[in-house]
Amino acid sequence: MRLITLLPGILALVAGYLHAESPDIRGEGTRNSRVMQYAEELLDGIGPRLTGSTSLDRAVDWAKRTLGTIGLSQIHEESWGEFGTGWRERSTIIRIIAPDETPLLGRAAPWSPSTKGPVAGELLALRGFSSEKDFEAWRGKLRGRIVLLGRAPAAPVFVPVEKPLFTRLTKEQLSAFAAKPFKRPSGPDENIRSLAAASFEIMRKSGQFFASEGVAAVLVPNGNNAVGGANGGAIHSDTNYTFGWFVYKPAESRSLPPLAILSVEHYGRLSRLAARGVPVRIEVNIDTESSAEPSRGSNVVAEIPGTDPRLRQQIVLVGAHLDSWPAAQGATDDGAGVLIAIEAMRILRALEVKPRRTIRIGLWTGEEQGSLGSRAYVQDHLARVPLETSTLPDFLRQLSGRVTTKPDHARLSAVYTLDAGGGKIRGISTGNPATVTLFREWLAPLRDLGVTMVAARSDCGGDCSSFEQVGIPTPSFKQDPLAYDSQSHHTAMDVFEQLVPDDLRQAAIVVATVLLRTAAHDALLPRL
Repeated sequence: MRLITLLPGILALVAGYLHAESPDIRGEGTRNSRVMQYAEELLDGIGPRLTGSTSLDRAVDWAKRTLGTIGLSQIHEESWGEFGTGWRERSTIIRIIAPDETPLLGRAAPWSPSTKGPVAGELLALRGFSSEKDFEAWRGKLRGRIVLLGRAPAAPVFVPVEKPLFTRLTKEQLSAFAAKPFKRPSGPDENIRSLAAASFEIMRKSGQFFASEGVAAVLVPNGNNAVGGANGGAIHSDTNYTFGWFVYKPAESRSLPPLAILSVEHYGRLSRLAARGVPVRIEVNIDTESSAEPSRGSNVVAEIPGTDPRLRQQIVLVGAHLDSWPAAQGATDDGAGVLIAIEAMRILRALEVKPRRTIRIGLWTGEEQGSLGSRAYVQDHLARVPLETSTLPDFLRQLSGRVTTKPDHARLSAVYTLDAGGGKIRGISTGNPATVTLFREWLAPLRDLGVTMVAARSDCGGDCSSFEQVGIPTPSFKQDPLAYDSQSHHTAMDVFEQLVPDDLRQAAIVVATVLLRTAAHDALLPRL
């Protein structure tokens, strides 16, 4: 009799779980998608979102409003503290005024000061410095000059575009990726650490030297890649083109000369003229704005609460980063990740799912400066991570002691990070051989959407690494590259037009499905 009395409640509970695992995610994500509406609001309505800028502040406000409209719970900002100088580029005009008059294609490097109006000077081509000893040959000879600074041993090469810039993963590529053996995550590569430290330091000192010598402006060449994707004006704009890593700190930014990044083609012409001894006169007008007071950073966090009395305190987290570089809209890095994550949460909320565990979204900031926001989230909620004393940014510093976990660490099942452009999701790297079979089961119903690959290997970077470092499972979605690596990543071409609506819709459907399956699974994902 007691069993008969309890049966309706048991059946209702079971029905609830079944409903949570099989709502019409695909239908909602296809018929009622809001992903391109969100794209217009974030990318067109706000634009570039450099950490510390007022534009990023607007993006944070937009994210909170949008998540509120969706109907998520516990929407709030979490401050991660002082960042540094807020900065924006108003305009950059560079032109040859002798031997002819020609406009040049260039952008101000992030955190470059203004030239305080148009400045003109004789062009002086210099190779990059390898040590401070190299400064002596030029001391007292640079005042008022426009320096064409070649940072690499040789000038960048113009690579003919012989391959498509827009590509999708083939079956063979997916199979080869999945076949690579699993390796346990390790710390930063020592060779990369030493090279980075040397590069950051000599560039920092080079900037200070040029400023002290009174140069009018410095021009550096854009980089390039093997398929020629940086040709044709796709100017890169990130820390690789600044005077050191910490140019955003007030103490560093106050001692910099005006700095701009030139297209490969226009840098090439200037370097050839200089090599032939042709006198060249350049006019530069860099107009930027910096904040008087240090800016602060914050993440945006919201959730769909869990309903299982036993599991609702456990969490499944999806994350992406709101910040971008300043030369474009940050459409693929990482606007697309933000759009996919928000749309996945909207789908689940619109279907009124009742997840067993809480599904949380984290929109980080400061990712481009070393995953500052996600690292702060880890320190605040999950674990104390002691790092070595070093001049390197945190993401390149080694552990100096034992990671000490906090209570939330044991309640976080998995973190899914979206930061690889806006292409279709073709599979997942589980980061743990023990979960390969589980993800194959979860993704099987999505094979007709092109989701076919499950790999044991780890494929974790950026904000994902903040969580992987403390032992949280970080399965990583494998997406079609489109033109992400060849054209849009960190360039002035990272604009709305790079987005493929069908790809974003597919990705949101896949993410919503995986989030719900993870939240409904009987156990937390296993850890290494």
